[in-house]
Amino acid sequence: MKLYDTLLAPNPRRVRWIMAEKGIEDIEIVPVSLMTGEHKASEYRERAGLAHLPALELDDGTTITESLAIGRYLESRYPDPNLFGRNPEEVAIIEMWTRRMELYLANPMMMHTRFSHPMLAALEPPVPEVGAYNLKTAEKMMKALNRHLEGREFIAADRITAADIVAYVGLDFGRLVKYRPDPALENLGRWRETMKARPASEAGLRG
Repeated sequence: MKLYDTLLAPNPRRVRWIMAEKGIEDIEIVPVSLMTGEHKASEYRERAGLAHLPALELDDGTTITESLAIGRYLESRYPDPNLFGRNPEEVAIIEMWTRRMELYLANPMMMHTRFSHPMLAALEPPVPEVGAYNLKTAEKMMKALNRHLEGREFIAADRITAADIVAYVGLDFGRLVKYRPDPALENLGRWRETMKARPASEAGLRG
């Protein structure tokens, strides 16, 4: 299998993090440059269907895009440690929180960063008002997540799950614009430190 990857974007980092948590080392990493538009080349688009990263090419040539779809496939192939749920109830709860983290925290933070950072203008022109609007959405969820994390180490279960990975990677993308969550959100801060301390955090950042 081959993972088409880039270090710049957060969605590929989710997959690298999942691979690191599971100790997956038998997938070839193929770097793709966003800044030079390599992901828009006809060869890549024909393989992936869209100019999106990451993409996982299976041994039979089937290509899967979307980070969580790739994560679920990897979970089926490498089931331990479990990141998506061990029984129907866990699967539903983890899916619920993963969706919440993606829609109301990770995606808005990524949009804030993408439309605010000058370096990323090569991908899309900066639109400060779009960045500011999305930051407000993300910060609203940060407050809700801070309340939810009272007495909890992780978001959706008694262990790290896909929900934690999606939330942390999305928040951490804000480092490009030197964003830091409000320190008064103590539960959120504690959880962030727990996530940052995991070896997979650095693996997910460096590739």
